[in-house]
Amino acid sequence: MGHFRLEAAHISTPLNAAFAISRGAKTSAETVRVRLTDGDNSGRGESVPYGRYGETVDTVLAEIEAARAEIEAGISLEALQSLMKPGAARCAVDCALWDLEAKKAGKPVWQLAGLPEPRPVETARTITLDAPAAMADAARAAPGKLLKLKLGGVGDIARLQAVHEARPDARLIADANEGLSPADLPALMKAAAELGVVLIEQPLPAGQDEALLKRPGAVALCADESAHTSADIQTLARCYDAVNIKLDKAGGLTEAIAMARAARGAGMGVMVGCMVAGSLSMAPAVLLAQLADAADLDGPLWLAGDIEDGLTFTDGVVAPPGAALWG
Repeated sequence: MGHFRLEAAHISTPLNAAFAISRGAKTSAETVRVRLTDGDNSGRGESVPYGRYGETVDTVLAEIEAARAEIEAGISLEALQSLMKPGAARCAVDCALWDLEAKKAGKPVWQLAGLPEPRPVETARTITLDAPAAMADAARAAPGKLLKLKLGGVGDIARLQAVHEARPDARLIADANEGLSPADLPALMKAAAELGVVLIEQPLPAGQDEALLKRPGAVALCADESAHTSADIQTLARCYDAVNIKLDKAGGLTEAIAMARAARGAGMGVMVGCMVAGSLSMAPAVLLAQLADAADLDGPLWLAGDIEDGLTFTDGVVAPPGAALWG
């Protein structure tokens, strides 16, 4: 394998509206973009440093810089998994390496990775945390029939009711982002089952998963903040029905594929999710979504401006990435 030239940069992109969840709100997407060049071919990857796990743009760039010598020596995808820990830094490099290998081989990533040929994927449209009436208004304006509601504790049942009344045709995913307590959950689950909710994501803080061993209701539960890599799957399968796989947390497409296959082996459902970021960050996840039951890949729709040759979204469906974008 030849030598690579590594470039890494911070990209800041304004959002077209504030994105609010139980932990706070953001008005811009802060990402790290990597380019690997080998002769005439180059590959790109992008990831979102996640403050929930102590990551910042600076720490992610520093982690990439610390691995520069090994990466530029011509690292393989397999060796990268051992060199760097799971997280945003490895994700950006891993995805850039997949893109580069596809360009060099003249074959798409899905073929190199043994994934199904990509087809358009239904994606949830996120309704951010707000007053019930405001969330109902956002739901009415949202395309598609799969909506993801951000919840935050007090007033959540009213939020579910308002959105369901505004969009009785829609299937709902309720995402608490660790914002509930075990005492909150039974009433929420009961209401959710009556209001078109098909999945509840991470109701309790990570580390309190044992409280879910006895399911408090009929709606499926999905791990998010508690899920990082394939090593977590067997433990999570005791408490959750499904897992939300995010490349930024897993450390790239390589480990995310391993997570999806491990989840299937454990009898869990699979959701592919995203951070708030543009099409370059989302493109590998669209390929992974071919293995999933559900996808939440609307990140680019929150950006005031996306990357050139970005993904195409139509009525709640995202088309696979073109070769000019990634893979």
